[in-house]
Amino acid sequence: MAEMQSHLPSGSMDESFSSAAGLAGRQSTLDEPIKDTILRDVRGIAAKLKYVVLPRARVEKGAGLREWDLWGPLILCLMLSIVLAAQTKKADQAGQVFALVFVVVWIGSAVVTANALLLKGKISFFQSVCVLGYCIFPLVIAAILSWVFNLYRIVKIIFVVIGFTWATGASVGFMSDLVPEDRKVLAVYPVWLFYVAIAWLILLT
Repeated sequence: MAEMQSHLPSGSMDESFSSAAGLAGRQSTLDEPIKDTILRDVRGIAAKLKYVVLPRARVEKGAGLREWDLWGPLILCLMLSIVLAAQTKKADQAGQVFALVFVVVWIGSAVVTANALLLKGKISFFQSVCVLGYCIFPLVIAAILSWVFNLYRIVKIIFVVIGFTWATGASVGFMSDLVPEDRKVLAVYPVWLFYVAIAWLILLT
């Protein structure tokens, strides 16, 4: 019996326990109440928005985006589309504006992401889309303020410029750190154009 035990691979018992613990962890996640799942997702979205609003608060560059999600970008895109569609003077154009904003945000982020990947960026496709989607948050705030308070044109321009500057600064801070030094300009320029297009849509409505 002692000889049989001595031939057992060392650590096999630990590995079985660790695999069982991992399986139990996955099962506990699947079995958790829907309320807990929603609250966890909301906390994750809030944490990523904090990275956008307070870029200097990042302890480690890009640390908050290791676990990407598309819920936040989807919600922000829907909010921006609804707000801009509601501001159209002609009711029959609201649907077109909604669709246009939706397409610009998602197709634009996909194109910028593809460009970053072609430049050997150290980021996955969905991580990049996540970053670009969350970074439209300042522009969404600018659009909401312009809509709610019915601001004068010049005040609206100021809000949009501030939102554009904040969004660009936050996204460039993420993207430039993930691209080789000699290719940063090629990676940052499409990001700038992406937010220019969104800012221009806000100003046109």
